[in-house]
Amino acid sequence: MSINQSFFGLQELVEELPAPGYYLGCIERARFRQSSNHNRMLQVVHTLEGVEPAYQRVSDYFVLAGEHVSVSGILFARRRLVELYHACGIFPADGDEILPAQLLHARLQLRVEHEQWEGRQRLRVVGYRAMQTFDPEEKIPF
Repeated sequence: MSINQSFFGLQELVEELPAPGYYLGCIERARFRQSSNHNRMLQVVHTLEGVEPAYQRVSDYFVLAGEHVSVSGILFARRRLVELYHACGIFPADGDEILPAQLLHARLQLRVEHEQWEGRQRLRVVGYRAMQTFDPEEKIPF
């Protein structure tokens, strides 16, 4: 497909997000960052399969520490992070260090919903599931 760089195309003008639901995805990037409120957070960038190129990447953020976030907010973010780790097949133990590199290239299912942000609709990650595996040798009872 060639793109004429001098004109807007219909796909740039129409903002139709993928439907809410589960999508196959892969973790493209995971790194520690500092939020605009100076909170320490982990940013995870997922690449979604089966969606238009403009919506293939969606970021997820986990606030890990900071003065401008509540204790309950940090606990909620850490619980979501554990859910992400489990969906990636990683089962951390008490005292294990959070290592973003462990998440890279993991394949999983991501549940996304629509949210309003700065006057525009965008995708937001709200859940995770491990990839469903299928063993053709497994006998299915009827």
